[in-house]
Amino acid sequence: MDFYVVLVTVPDSKTANTIGQALVSEGLAKCVNITASVKSIFHWEGKVQEEEELLLIIKAKKANFQSLMSKVRGLHPYSIPEIIALPIVDGSEDYLGWLNS
Repeated sequence: MDFYVVLVTVPDSKTANTIGQALVSEGLAKCVNITASVKSIFHWEGKVQEEEELLLIIKAKKANFQSLMSKVRGLHPYSIPEIIALPIVDGSEDYLGWLNS
């Protein structure tokens, strides 16, 4: 089974909780960690921007990624949300077994 860690930045805790709860309750992700504030520096609309955001660290099956991405887009307030999938190349057998369950 192939798994991803998916990174999504959000503007506030309400959005983080809404997305996290939806992904886990609908079975699109096994676990969502919500980090405290992160500072994002990015180029947007012709200039460099700085924002305080939260980061979602989502663990999910690769097979669920397209549905997960669609759900995030539907719940996210940004016009172009960050949704980046990184493959999990190794991990503890117990944890990967739990992800697969």
